[in-house]
Amino acid sequence: MEEVILDILTRLRAEAAGTGAPLDARGLARLLDERNRRAGGSERRYVKKALLPFYLRVRDEEPERWRAWAVDAALEERLMALLRMKPRRTASGVATVTVITKPWPCAGGCLYCPNDVRMPKSYLADEPACQRAERAFFDPYLQVSARLRTLAQMGHPVDKVELIVLGGTWSDYPEGYRRWFTAELFLALNDGVAPAAERQAAERRARYEALGIPSERADCAARVASVQESVNEGRLTYNQAVRQLYGTGEQVGTADAQPPGGSAGSSRAADGAPSASWERAAAFQVAAWDEVEAAQRDNEGAACRCVGLVVETRPELVDVPALIDLRRLGCTKVQMGVQSLDPAVLAASGRGDARTVDAVARAFALLRLFGFKIHAHFMANLPGATPAADARDYHRLVSEPRFLPDEVKLYPCVLTAGTPLAARYAAGEWAPYDEETLVALLAADVRVTPSWTRISRMIRDISAHDIVAGNRKTNLRQLVDRRLGEGAGERGESGLGGCALAEFPHVAGQAAGREAPSGGCSSVDARAGLSVAQAPGTPLGAGDGRRGAPRGAAGRRGEAVAPLVREIRSREIAGAEVDEALLRLEVVPYDTVASRELFLQWVTPDNRIAGFLRLSLPMPEALAKHPGVPVGAGEAMIREVHVYGRTSPLARTAAGVQHRGLGRRLVEEACARAAAAGYGAVNVISAVGTRDYYRRLGFEDVGLYQRRSVDAARGAVRRSGGGGLGVPALAMRPAEDAACCQRRFRDASGAATGGALDAPRSDERPVEGAGMPALPVRSVVAADANASCGAACCEAGEERAPHAAGGERGRVR
Repeated sequence: MEEVILDILTRLRAEAAGTGAPLDARGLARLLDERNRRAGGSERRYVKKALLPFYLRVRDEEPERWRAWAVDAALEERLMALLRMKPRRTASGVATVTVITKPWPCAGGCLYCPNDVRMPKSYLADEPACQRAERAFFDPYLQVSARLRTLAQMGHPVDKVELIVLGGTWSDYPEGYRRWFTAELFLALNDGVAPAAERQAAERRARYEALGIPSERADCAARVASVQESVNEGRLTYNQAVRQLYGTGEQVGTADAQPPGGSAGSSRAADGAPSASWERAAAFQVAAWDEVEAAQRDNEGAACRCVGLVVETRPELVDVPALIDLRRLGCTKVQMGVQSLDPAVLAASGRGDARTVDAVARAFALLRLFGFKIHAHFMANLPGATPAADARDYHRLVSEPRFLPDEVKLYPCVLTAGTPLAARYAAGEWAPYDEETLVALLAADVRVTPSWTRISRMIRDISAHDIVAGNRKTNLRQLVDRRLGEGAGERGESGLGGCALAEFPHVAGQAAGREAPSGGCSSVDARAGLSVAQAPGTPLGAGDGRRGAPRGAAGRRGEAVAPLVREIRSREIAGAEVDEALLRLEVVPYDTVASRELFLQWVTPDNRIAGFLRLSLPMPEALAKHPGVPVGAGEAMIREVHVYGRTSPLARTAAGVQHRGLGRRLVEEACARAAAAGYGAVNVISAVGTRDYYRRLGFEDVGLYQRRSVDAARGAVRRSGGGGLGVPALAMRPAEDAACCQRRFRDASGAATGGALDAPRSDERPVEGAGMPALPVRSVVAADANASCGAACCEAGEERAPHAAGGERGRVR
């Protein structure tokens, strides 16, 4: 193996010196094939996945041997890039680690949720994260530790980690368990990939094994087989089975109702109920707040820092006390099961009714006021739905001010064995959409998704063999991207149940490029602070050809964006290198019932997104409506800062755009805009591992957040502590300047109109908040987004001092 590494290093040195051909992934494959042919035999002796672990082991455990290889920092960076497995794992800027909580009773009664008793409700044992969790006894430390080692061995930096906690509804678990689970997450990060982590992991595994809890798949399946059969046949509910197997919880809601013909205890596991082992484990799965806080303090300077903590819950469980607890735990994002906003569909699915929709709206408002990122789960093809109704329902989610999620998991309903939906399917009362209809529907949904929203996924990680009916295509998103690239819908064709897009005005309008965020979209040049403006409703790809994407391209990361696709994931630069001089800072405002939101984004000439910031300006009346929210009137909130590109180790600058000061400049711009809008302070919902980063930007620890005072009178930043950048805030232009730079517009009917925006029309309404300037709202799309009207705001750029050097620590905050 050493000979192969030395051969690779020699070729990389020759490439750098200009005396050898570039060594890329294909060249590496040829090199390994050649080595294997020389070695002889049918077995491949040299494989890519073994190279990096070997190199890292020698570097860490045999320093003298490693020094003989003469690998400097630049050469090692190129070697790691070449040998890294699955580079997209950290292409979004962080290393994500998903962990699963233990099985627990669920208060919901959804017809479509899988009932795998080896897993928390709605999850299946063959899903990748679930397999890892089961092997780790659902222990958070073991799950995180194993995943960190795997990522590190694949060549990914693991010093900035986003933790995603999935499984049962978070608020349904006991408070002591929630604290223990979180503390263990931080402890695992604090130990990182050091030898101490392996010792700790071994001790924890031995503890579970001593209790007789299995971790091998076959053993786990055999132990619950008879109980699972009873659930599948309707003799036991999922909740009854879980309490029998794990000894967890009291009765929870209507989901504990006895199934027809069943009786509690009508089935037992073959070797007796194994709940005693899990009950003994539950005795040590508790922690106090001081344990959580101690682990958090250690993580602020740990080698693996938490730059985001995500949990999932149901809308009806979102209230002020629950959100205060989440902030104390360090949570920064909440995934929430919305599924549908149609009361009839919710009722037909066993999900709720009109009151559920009101609970969703209230949850959105509270989460936004608290500063959380909001990640909604939304489903198509639920019982009682139609393709046309689904299209309208999704458009409502992403356009109505009561909702407007930051991220969406958008996926179709599928049928798995043992669910109540099976009876509906057998009776012909529910059927999955055909592929053409489903792809057309999802493509229409993507087109109406605004530029501040990210569609994180379109399928669940459910194995094809678990799906009785419904989509089995793991490349569903690729099919949707292909449809978008073909421009389907722009001709009025959709396949939505045989209906044309013309029958869905909201979809047809968006397909034609009519996006109408509240207010204008201004743009700041990354090099000199030159500022131009983009009118309300201008598609981000519109313009003189420099910023548009080639027609017919798929919207996958790293490729050209399909025409008029605005959602974030399709525009991410992923691991691509970007010329910082070409980046522009665009600001897109929009309104919710609780706040005015400003979405600041660094974009490339072809509309790729290199980073963004979410700034929330809470409305005083919204704060008054929800007493107990720990945010005062006159306090703005930075809800997220994210810079894309290949993950760079802390305090180091690598290829890509991380650690180039883009995040700092986003923060400075956000503070300046908050000040100009009349806010006297800016809070940030920082993750535990990013606290030090914000302290160096002048933020102070205040309660559940970090805060920096700003001078609202002058629109300039007032430092509340040391460590600032010394970067003056941008001078703010009058709000109406944001819309003055367009020569021609189309009204809602598509007819061209001439002239710049001057006086508001009768169909415009002012959008106001305390201390916020009124902004006109108009549903228009620019015909030429880059045409200058000759006004001062277009011709005279605003000076911005160069940002100070220094690395950025966190990415997801």
